[in-house]
Amino acid sequence: MKTFLYDFVTFFVVIDPVGTAVVFASMTTQANETQRRQMARHATGIAGLILLAFAFLGGTLLAALGISLPAFRVAGGLMLFLLAVDMVFARPSAQKNLTAAEDQEAMQRGDITVFPIAFPLIAGPGAMTSVILLVGRAEGQPWSIFGMIAVLALVLLVTLGLLLVAGRLLRLLGLTGSNVVGRVLGIILAALAVQLVIDGLLQSFHL
Repeated sequence: MKTFLYDFVTFFVVIDPVGTAVVFASMTTQANETQRRQMARHATGIAGLILLAFAFLGGTLLAALGISLPAFRVAGGLMLFLLAVDMVFARPSAQKNLTAAEDQEAMQRGDITVFPIAFPLIAGPGAMTSVILLVGRAEGQPWSIFGMIAVLALVLLVTLGLLLVAGRLLRLLGLTGSNVVGRVLGIILAALAVQLVIDGLLQSFHL
């Protein structure tokens, strides 16, 4: 139960379904209801495939590059901490937000399913890092890995549900409400990130 809760909180905070839904609503104002629902389903499915690929191939990639899991824990924790700081201060994050050129390209395209909704809004660098770290945390235990994937699927379903009602959610929360939710999640993510760095350092020095 403790592992389930840890995985759920990690994925929920990093993927940030509420913030993603708000951005999705603002980017699909010209689409009709059917188009929005179709884009939401496709984007969530594609993001899920991306994250599953990292779950099964991430460890192999790290090994091929000669990167140890403790080193990746420290690096991943630092990256997630920077994301948490941006969330707490309601600042645009380079990990999930687009540059001006990318934003213009996204708005000019008719279909924003793959970019920027699936990536980087749902399956961003933070989510990819978290998947690899949580698989490594399971230490090769099949049931633990299966449980982590089930938790990821649950968070993606929550994300899909919020994308489907994104317009109503945006009207309900507004910008202020969205920032409040983001700040609370950012504080939780900061604590998780620090713990990852501590675990990585302890493993590196065999303490």
